[in-house]
Amino acid sequence: MSNKGATKRTSRLQYLQGLHNHFHSEAIPNSLPVGQNNPKVCPYNLYAEQLSGSSFTTPVRLNQRSWLYRIRPSVCHSPYESCDYPLFLSDFSKSIATPQQLRWKPLPLPENDTKLNFLDGIVTMAGAGSPDVKTGIAIHMYACNVSMGNLSMVNSDGDMLIVPQLGDLLVTTEFGKLEVCVGEIVVISRGMKFKVDVTTTSRGYIAEVYQGHFSIPERGPIGANGLANERDFLAPCASFDDREGLEFTIVHKFSGNFYRKSQTFSPFNVVAWHGNYVPFKYDLHRYCAMNSVTYDHPDPSIFTVLTCPTAEPGVACCDFVIFPKRWQVQWSSFRLPYYHRNCMAEFMGNIYGTYEAKPTAFAPGAATIHSCMAAHGPDGDAFRASSTASDEPFLLPDGISFMFESTYMLKLTPFAMNADHMDTEYNKCWQGLQSNFKAPSKL
Repeated sequence: MSNKGATKRTSRLQYLQGLHNHFHSEAIPNSLPVGQNNPKVCPYNLYAEQLSGSSFTTPVRLNQRSWLYRIRPSVCHSPYESCDYPLFLSDFSKSIATPQQLRWKPLPLPENDTKLNFLDGIVTMAGAGSPDVKTGIAIHMYACNVSMGNLSMVNSDGDMLIVPQLGDLLVTTEFGKLEVCVGEIVVISRGMKFKVDVTTTSRGYIAEVYQGHFSIPERGPIGANGLANERDFLAPCASFDDREGLEFTIVHKFSGNFYRKSQTFSPFNVVAWHGNYVPFKYDLHRYCAMNSVTYDHPDPSIFTVLTCPTAEPGVACCDFVIFPKRWQVQWSSFRLPYYHRNCMAEFMGNIYGTYEAKPTAFAPGAATIHSCMAAHGPDGDAFRASSTASDEPFLLPDGISFMFESTYMLKLTPFAMNADHMDTEYNKCWQGLQSNFKAPSKL
């Protein structure tokens, strides 16, 4: 029988920021070997299998790997067969680079007579680079209304940071289960098998990074506490499925292509595991925002939850930045985000509530992109309201918007450029900004 009693338990995760702490979990007592990783005979006659998220010779402080003790090893499957997910892209050769500021209304949900699971419901919006050379990023959205059932996925191309916007997710992984609610995020790293089940229509955003892994950012002068604290990241407890005699299908994303393989036993048959390469989730409501208490709006990097760095110090393949409910207390200051041109590309979404710089037209589930050096900032109404606002402290309305920020020149996919839900009048939100310049009478 499957160990269903362990499915809702979670354990703390503290390895982000390159700490080499090890974590372990067992669904059956004493199922983890003691003293060595791969004994001649594992407890309960399990198979030992290592999942390496870094090269064997990566320095210890950065090395990520886990040992899985499973009923049957992953190698027992049918030959790979090609399959196709035409809107889930990693090839951006036919995509378009544009400096135009763009906005999309919420991604349409599946029609009542259309059944889409999580994998079927993924559409790629933008990206750059290639998984072939393990460099770059892709940004996707998803909309689904049925569970994956006996279908699962493994991604050889990179890590996936999933941001639910509508509908909670039950994410089953080899390491156990994670219930991911709206307002939380989940990270499934390269090579981890997983599936997504839903109880209602669901929608959200995904950042897929082809290089490195997500970690919490360096805090610098902030010190040891604040922003996303290590203790708030949660990993699953071991929970195995020992069903056999059924057909289980695994879709393998490999170098931007898709392959299907089948096996007669559940891929989620791991009885115990230990290591520091694990899936994890985080509740965005636990984020401890830092802000100015004197003057000026800080740079948005102060709100970074997770980062996937490049080799260039301080430059990210992807920064995941949120704009949560918080107090605004700056005096004699324009408290909204300033008008800006950035060497990074910014893809923004709204999980729920209102975004302070676009309070009326940026609905939950919507998205924008502001590309490298494309000017952007508050719309006209927000500018005027902030320019005349009192210096009294105030609490922003409840809501969480976010940004995937990347150093790469993101290209827009044909789906994104031709989407019926594109807001073709987005640029007009700034056209009411008139000159308020008052020159002195004598120069």
